[in-house]
Amino acid sequence: MSLAKRQDKCLLLAVTGGIATGKSTVAGMLQEFGAPLVDLDILARRVVEPGRQAWRQIVATFGKGVLNEDGTVNRKRLSSMVFNDAAKRRLLEGFTHPGIFRELSREVDRIAKEDPKAIIQVVIPLLIEAGSQDQFHKILVVYAPREIQIERLMKREGIKRPDAERILEAQIPIDEKLKYADFVVRNDRTLDETRSQVEALWRELQDIQGKRSKE
Repeated sequence: MSLAKRQDKCLLLAVTGGIATGKSTVAGMLQEFGAPLVDLDILARRVVEPGRQAWRQIVATFGKGVLNEDGTVNRKRLSSMVFNDAAKRRLLEGFTHPGIFRELSREVDRIAKEDPKAIIQVVIPLLIEAGSQDQFHKILVVYAPREIQIERLMKREGIKRPDAERILEAQIPIDEKLKYADFVVRNDRTLDETRSQVEALWRELQDIQGKRSKE
């Protein structure tokens, strides 16, 4: 049973988009308005902590060369190993995804127990790529045009344009993701303009949740 069907009182909002579109910025604003936040990147780090099942599988498959001196997984090194190898990437996802979604389920259950009518946001960058749309009641796509994604990536990572383009090519194009969106926040303008959109979205989410709770 999907999270959305199991959690029939709280409202589950997936926050997704492409790399460097500003998902964390938008999620931070939603959190300020009152939406509890679950970040799948944090859960992904948790499931590969030393000694856990996914950690053991990763070390057994990819070798100790993917570890830092303290035994933690060097995520950047591991990502570079699987980036251009679809079979290895699927193997890695098979190790990590079950644990991540177990952690997600526990986090959602914890929040819902504290506030059964909460609007819970889950930041999940690769929602569409993973085919996990049915886990959520609503989908928010944080949007920035591809050219801005490239510029932000180059600046943030200190990389050249071809490298930024290669990273983007590994994801579904941001314009394609818009087709799956219930809501869109454009994050290619000023922060004030982004906040204005998020504030309007929050009012809409509250309205939706208010109507759901009366059903």
